[in-house]
Formats: sequence, structure tokens, C-alpha cells
Amino acid sequence: MIVRTAAEGKNTAELHNDVMELTKMWQSIQDNLKGAKSPKLIMGEQDKTTSILRDLLNESFQKVVVNDKKMHAETKDYIARIAPEKEEIVSYHNGGTNVFDQYGVTKQVKASFGKTVNLSSGAYLIIEHTEALHVIDVNSGTRSAEMGQEQNALVTNLEAAEEIARQMRLRDLGGIIIIDFIDMKLPNNKKQIHEAMEQFMSSDRARHTILPVSKFGLMQITRQRLRPELNISTAEVCPTCKGTGKIGPSILLADDIEKDLNYLINQGHRQLALHVHPIMAAYLTKGIFFNSIRSKWSRKYGVKLKIVTDNNSPITEYHFYDRRTDDIIKL
Repeated sequence: MIVRTAAEGKNTAELHNDVMELTKMWQSIQDNLKGAKSPKLIMGEQDKTTSILRDLLNESFQKVVVNDKKMHAETKDYIARIAPEKEEIVSYHNGGTNVFDQYGVTKQVKASFGKTVNLSSGAYLIIEHTEALHVIDVNSGTRSAEMGQEQNALVTNLEAAEEIARQMRLRDLGGIIIIDFIDMKLPNNKKQIHEAMEQFMSSDRARHTILPVSKFGLMQITRQRLRPELNISTAEVCPTCKGTGKIGPSILLADDIEKDLNYLINQGHRQLALHVHPIMAAYLTKGIFFNSIRSKWSRKYGVKLKIVTDNNSPITEYHFYDRRTDDIIKL
């Protein structure tokens, strides 16, 4: 029997289960060899699903959902061999909704891998990655401070510590990790945060070391990376600026609006309402009434243009409506 370094820290029961699993695998090979005619698969390497179940499956699993028929059969067969009492937790998803959307996985990925991670209390984390280390900043955000500053900091830091431990596992943050907790004055509170972080990270399979909170409110953690760094971009390209961070000048947008206004007036429309973003509305109506852009248009085209602010409208978007019917004329 060869026991490799991956067995370090495992107890007797875990080693025994592993030996029994290998024994069953060997017996399965012998059974498959009997009467076999080539070509025939006798034993194949474990796929990703099987290896994940081997490493993570425990008593807390209540349901395993699979959306591939072949994978469903393989998963059920594997669990039947390693944990027969849990065979029934495997179910096949064949609904019209994507399995990740059905169980909220997509939303969780979007929420969990951004730069900002919001906590249920209103506090939030900022997670930054530099060349040398990871930095996590804890902010109280909109959390109520009715308990007093010190107690509020402790409660927020405890909540943040649990989420930080989870984020380190999800993102597999490795190397040096610096956590900037909300400042606390009492040594006992700092000790409590240190003990809580050790507890929250006790189930982390990666080797790690946690130092106490320093007098500056910083905690240093070193953590082994188990797999290549996971970097999921959750940002989306802005539909207004197309990712450039800049939009066209208001004066040119005003020219476009005037061209459309002129066209609609020539088509016989006289009772017009212009729906625009509040910033654009302010630009068109700023200044003394007779000197605003709107008043100049009114004098130039002989119409009274009503401007309506639309908070939901992108800054570069505008719509013309017929004031008599409220029907949209031009998008």
C-alpha cells in the first residue's frame, strides 16, 4: 500500500474509506475483464464531476442536480458506490429554464466575484488584487450604528469575517491576504475577531496561517492556492458610453435633437413634448428663460416645446411625444 502526502492530517476512518473504495475499483476491473472482448473499456480515469464528489461530498449534501443524462447516470452510479444511502439525492433537471438560473447560481456568481461584495446588513467588502498580495477592505456602509461605535464595529467585522472566509474559498485567493477591518479599540474584541476567523476557516482545505489583528486594525493571512487563480469578470459594457467611459458632448446632442425637432415640425407636428435625462433637461433649460436653448427653439420654429425629465432614460437618449395623445412620435 502506498500512502501519499495528500493523506497528511486525515483520520483513520477517512483512510479506511479510501482503501475500501480502491478495493471496490480493483474488483470492478476484475469483473470487467471476465469475458471481455477488445476493444472494451475496463476502467477510465475519473471525470471532473466524480473527482469533485469524491473530495466534497459529505453528510450535509441534500441534493445534487444534473442537467445531462449521461452525467446523471454516472453521478448516481458513483454515489451509489461510495454512499449508497445518498443515491436518491441525485436528480435530473430537464426544465426549460437553465439549471444555473433555476437555482440562482448565475446571480450568485455575478454577486460573488465582483470587486464589491455586499453583506445582508448593509455593510460591504472591497476586494482588490495587486501583484504582491490581495487586499480586502471592510466598510460599514448603511449598517445601523445604534449599538455604539465599538459594538457596531465588532458585529460588522464578525459578519465580514465569515464572508471573507467564504470568498477566499470561492476565489481560491492564495499568497498574502491583508484584511482592513473596521477599527476597534478593545483588545478583547480584536481577539474575538481572530478566533472567529480561525473558526470560519477551519473547514478550508488549503493550508493557511492567520495572524492576530494588529494595532492598525489589519489582519494578515497566508493561504495556499489549490488551483489556478479564478478570475471572473462580472462587469458589463456600459450601453451609453460603450465601455469608453466618455459620452458625446451635450452641445452636439442638442444639435441632433434640434434636427429631429425641425423634421417633426415640417411633418405637421406642433404639440410636442421632449422626454430627456434630467442632466440634458437642465442643459436645455438653463439660463434666463429667454436665453435658454428651449426658448430659442420656440422662437425659431414657432412652437412651444415641453421638456419632461425621465430619470430612467440614458443620458444620451431622447424621445418626442405628441402632447395631445401621449403617443411616442420618434424614438
